Amino acid sequence: MEIKDAIEQYFTHLAAARGLNKTTIEDYREDFEIFLRDFPEKSDTDDFLPTDLSDFAIKEGEKDRSSSTIARRLSSLYGFYSYLGLNGILDWAPDRVERPKEERNLPVVLTFEEVEALLDAPKTDNESGARDKAMLETMYATGLRVSELCALSLGDIDPENRLIKVREGKGKKERSVPISPFALEWLENYIEEYRVKNKGRRQKTVFLNLRGQGISRNYFFLQVKKYAKEAGIEVSVSPHTLRHCFATHLLENGAELRTVQEMLGHAHLSTTQIYTHVSSRRILEAYDRFSFRK
Repeated sequence: MEIKDAIEQYFTHLAAARGLNKTTIEDYREDFEIFLRDFPEKSDTDDFLPTDLSDFAIKEGEKDRSSSTIARRLSSLYGFYSYLGLNGILDWAPDRVERPKEERNLPVVLTFEEVEALLDAPKTDNESGARDKAMLETMYATGLRVSELCALSLGDIDPENRLIKVREGKGKKERSVPISPFALEWLENYIEEYRVKNKGRRQKTVFLNLRGQGISRNYFFLQVKKYAKEAGIEVSVSPHTLRHCFATHLLENGAELRTVQEMLGHAHLSTTQIYTHVSSRRILEAYDRFSFRK
């Protein structure tokens, strides 16, 4: 179902079943419009993911919204997603949607060993595995958002200077981020060994499926889940986890906070500072393990 049709159906339900007035419904409409502007690639309810609300909360945090505003907007969207699930419009239960919270929890960050296991999970002797390996390595090496990774174009790669050009959102604001030689090697391997033979090789998008179309966020989300399970990682992992790992591991290895902010494309330093809390927590946990060893 097209999202606009689903929204109108939900508004009809709110007016009839809950007796909400026109003004309240217009407030809901504004929340949905903001959400859809942040995710322009979503046009159909099949594009919805259980992680959408947490992803939206992060985007709102990057805009320096107050916690009360974020919680209110997430509550509006949670009601919508629950309605879609209960009415069979989504093929997953509404309890899989991450509920909004007033306070943002610290992000899940994997250890270096867990990241290595995740990145090594794809079998790279075929096109799909080589592509997924390149995507995982690129995301961890650059901290790209999953939407930025899927939208990456061939012309955005500067192998000579080991840089990736990233276009942010509709405004097409650009930033350049470095990519490690190791990740660049896997990226070039996929392009030169497999992508050149793909039926969609004339497209600008770097990462293509076997039908020659660009990889979707939904596909990559499912692949990351699959590889995390194969790697024996017990915590819940999503593509955004690699972005969290990128930022936290940089800070743990002495990177300046503002440098990390620039690479992540955060508008406000306060958004990046959450990773200092994660880094400090991990250092204390490591110290506790050391200090109490026998």
